Amino acid sequence: MTAAHPIDLAWLSTGGTGAKNYDEFPDETEITRIIEANPASMLGVEMPAHTPEAVAAGLDFAAALPAAAERLAALKEAGRFAAFGDVAVAYRISGGDEPTAYGVFCLVDTAEISSSPEEPGRVIRNEDVFIEKVKQRNELNQLLRHLLSPVLLLQSSKGDELHAAIEAAIADAGEPVAADTDESGRAHEIWAIGGEAGEALAALAGDGDLIVADGNHRSLAAQVGGLDRFLAVITTPQSVVIRPYHRLVKGLPGSAAQLVEQIGQIGASVVEVDGPPETPAGGGSVVFYGSGRTWEVSWELPGGESTVVDRLDHTRVEQEVFNALLGWEAGDKRITYVGGDYPASWLKEQVDAGRADLAILIAPVTVPEFVDVNLQRLKMPRKSTWFVPKARAGLAIAELPKG
Repeated sequence: MTAAHPIDLAWLSTGGTGAKNYDEFPDETEITRIIEANPASMLGVEMPAHTPEAVAAGLDFAAALPAAAERLAALKEAGRFAAFGDVAVAYRISGGDEPTAYGVFCLVDTAEISSSPEEPGRVIRNEDVFIEKVKQRNELNQLLRHLLSPVLLLQSSKGDELHAAIEAAIADAGEPVAADTDESGRAHEIWAIGGEAGEALAALAGDGDLIVADGNHRSLAAQVGGLDRFLAVITTPQSVVIRPYHRLVKGLPGSAAQLVEQIGQIGASVVEVDGPPETPAGGGSVVFYGSGRTWEVSWELPGGESTVVDRLDHTRVEQEVFNALLGWEAGDKRITYVGGDYPASWLKEQVDAGRADLAILIAPVTVPEFVDVNLQRLKMPRKSTWFVPKARAGLAIAELPKG
């Protein structure tokens, strides 16, 4: 039995609607600038409170929500999307620094989501979430009756077979239905695969354990909203790379130097280094930057019954710095999580400009570590994996059944 199925009614872009996903922005004012430059961007629907009109009127998400439905209807009426019935949507991303990536847009059974070892299911969700974000995604789903951006799922057992099958389906399908170029110059292309070929592609994609690589909030929103299925892109391990996921901290009770001194006092190794902060080359040390100074910090590996999660640098920062020294939870609004599309120089600029007190730069988790954690049904630290290339929002959306 497969957990994945063709999309009953897919609306595929005819051009101009592609966008970063709503949760890829540490600085949300960037969303407004993108929508202003391209009103057809799917961000205008996904993030209605960040449209230029909503910002000018001072509207919050709830007040701006009705405009999202109007904006989506206007895009469809203008021919920005074309309807396709019962299709799996093959997806290719090429032209970046990473290998060519393949995936398939499809619908996945919500009942298969598992968020703990005790909860059966083949869709493994692995991170804590921000409840307010889940609430907003659910409200958007319920009002629009369309699923706008996909959950990225990693096919853990049949990756090689799925990779080859998507590549072959694309070769047989001719010209793409739509193509879009992202901010890094990568080409995102989609093909509608219908009939028995689409059924077979979706069945293969959903055969085995599927790990949530991106979209923990979107998958939980589907559960909260009582949806039978959610929109996903199922991809393969060889299609993805994990980049660093850093932290910016504002509102320290003292200086960055004082915090780093405290870290040393509780047993970590702290070495001040010359020059600007850089992302560590590998796990085992974390770079801190604040007050114009850079430090390398490392902790002894935990012994005894420790797990792979206990040994991750993201876990040590969360437990030793945020929880133990600052008394903060990982979801504290004073912590901003910055994905790997933003270089170390950008984090330095934020601190130097006074928009943050401290930057914490952490080496990326490896794909094998990520898969290992999930297959053991353990939970990743919050915001510890920044997968690239990401599936682009606004290329394929799914209309929910009425009623």
